[in-house]
Amino acid sequence: MNPLRRVFAGALLALCTLPLHAADKTYGTHGMALFGGQEGLYASHLPMFHAPHDFQVILQIHIADKATDAALRKRLDGKTALWTIDPEKFELSTLAPNAEKPRKEFRADLVQGHFERGGSTQYKGARVVIDKVLVFRQLSDKPLDASLSRYMQIGSGKQRFLVKEINTRPDYDHIVAYNAAPGAPTASFNVRKWGMQQPGNDALALGLRANLAAIAGTIYFETGDLK
Repeated sequence: MNPLRRVFAGALLALCTLPLHAADKTYGTHGMALFGGQEGLYASHLPMFHAPHDFQVILQIHIADKATDAALRKRLDGKTALWTIDPEKFELSTLAPNAEKPRKEFRADLVQGHFERGGSTQYKGARVVIDKVLVFRQLSDKPLDASLSRYMQIGSGKQRFLVKEINTRPDYDHIVAYNAAPGAPTASFNVRKWGMQQPGNDALALGLRANLAAIAGTIYFETGDLK
């Protein structure tokens, strides 16, 4: 192949690897923690303090294939074992509530364990349908003197999850399974923050005004991605 043709072929190959439209700075592979059970399935974006991952996003989802959806809910069902989502590349901005063309679904591998840290793919190329965007907020990379950690409650029935609001740098990402009593409040709550150490179950129970036994345990805890 002559040099001119080689250059042209290389340029054509590069173009073929780009998205079909002009992508914004949020385009990339946006891994997510996957949790839930019979009462609901949820996906929490694994954020960092730099583009394209500098957003905290929590989705309520279901799997388009009914058999896969049912099997996944049964396998998760409020347990604390970590599952993650390894999705196709897309613009995270399309998940924003005010997006011009909001994303309704995406393809992804569903992985038992962390998809970048030795996890095992259980369902390949699943069609993940977005039912509702529960949280969409951009992170600030400015360090703050935050003495409190704020936890959001995801779910409103018995089977709930506590997700830390990421509000300073450095910070940590924390997802906890919680078995709520009937009629328990669904509001967010604060607990005292001790550096990069996750609060104990006793501190979370106190913040919730719930029994210690209601805190089922940590699903995901990460500090390295949020330095």
